Amino acid sequence: MTVSRETAVADFTARGRAPAAVPLGLIATPFSARLRALSIANRWNGWAGYATPAVLNSVESEYFAIRNQATLFDLSPMYKYQVSGADAVRVVNRLVTRDVTQIQPGRVGYAVWCDENGMVIDDGTVFRLGANEFRICCQESQYSWLHQAAWGFDAEIGDESEQLAALALQGPTSFSLLTAAGLGACAKLKPFDLAEIEPGILISRTGFTGDLGYELWADSAQALSLWDRLWAAGGNYGLRAIGSDALNVARIEAGFIATGVDFKSIHHVVRPTRGRTPFELGLGRLVDFDKGHFNGRRALLQSRRTGNRYTLVSLDVDGAKPATDALIYYRNKKIAGHITSAVWSPTTKRNIAFGELKAPYGVSRNDHLSVEIYVNKEGKWERLKTRVRIVERPLFKNARSRATPPRPF
Repeated sequence: MTVSRETAVADFTARGRAPAAVPLGLIATPFSARLRALSIANRWNGWAGYATPAVLNSVESEYFAIRNQATLFDLSPMYKYQVSGADAVRVVNRLVTRDVTQIQPGRVGYAVWCDENGMVIDDGTVFRLGANEFRICCQESQYSWLHQAAWGFDAEIGDESEQLAALALQGPTSFSLLTAAGLGACAKLKPFDLAEIEPGILISRTGFTGDLGYELWADSAQALSLWDRLWAAGGNYGLRAIGSDALNVARIEAGFIATGVDFKSIHHVVRPTRGRTPFELGLGRLVDFDKGHFNGRRALLQSRRTGNRYTLVSLDVDGAKPATDALIYYRNKKIAGHITSAVWSPTTKRNIAFGELKAPYGVSRNDHLSVEIYVNKEGKWERLKTRVRIVERPLFKNARSRATPPRPF
């Protein structure tokens, strides 16, 4: 029997229960009111069900603000989970491939986690808030996976995604701006440190730009007051709000890979062979076989013995045309791989990219590589074949990103 919506609502009301309100379409973040007021380009993306800006003004102005001023980027759509309890350390150590006992309270660590076949599910940051309390921030929903990792342990898993707002404040003037906003106590923070600078405001010295920067975490109810406080102090420091397109340029310069772009989560692929191990993503340093059991350990031991099927590398591409989605060739004939991310780097004045190469390319054979780029010029497609070289990352590195305390700017 089919029941109409009106009948169902009336039934809920009669039982003294209000029907749940389900939002339609992309929903607003705690900072959406401020971001929409600043939006000129009106270009928005969907991120974890939220509407977030791709560009507010122009990619160029926002990118140069990252490298020369200070910028705000809304991180609120990230999934944020709390792991607490007597066995919290054991749960997180079972989940991720690195040894989290090496992350001291008040510190943040980058980590990846895998399925039983050693294929990466996601990457993210692990915040150690206390001896038995962690916060895991990531791109993909991991709530059920965390519960599986915690099965049989004395630990609680909490989803803080909606109640916790987050802002990335990045750029050379970011510390001076925080000082002007009354948050200068963050001067003591070294890279990957975190501290509750004021009641309800947690600041970590982390970011996705490779530059001096911080991430601020607060209850969603405090979001607009935090934004207004930073914005009021930012006039003398060139503060700008930015979208994801400008951040994408900065993160490729800084050598940071992105889930769903440079690799696919094994939970979101149809064919298991499309998954990638940490070794194949250049993240072997994050795998600690000495810490004991963790998800995927046996498979990763086998993978280390047999070698990589693929290798993710940083590339320097000749010319100035970004090699987005281009195929990579060996000696202009054999397909060796493909480009996953590509941009023109305004700061380094280089055409840079991430590329995935099939073994033995990128492992024992690294020369004679080229890409095939197609450029649309006024409705006419032009085909370019240009050389690429494998380079060390990061391509952008500035001493101010590690200076403690940061110098005023």
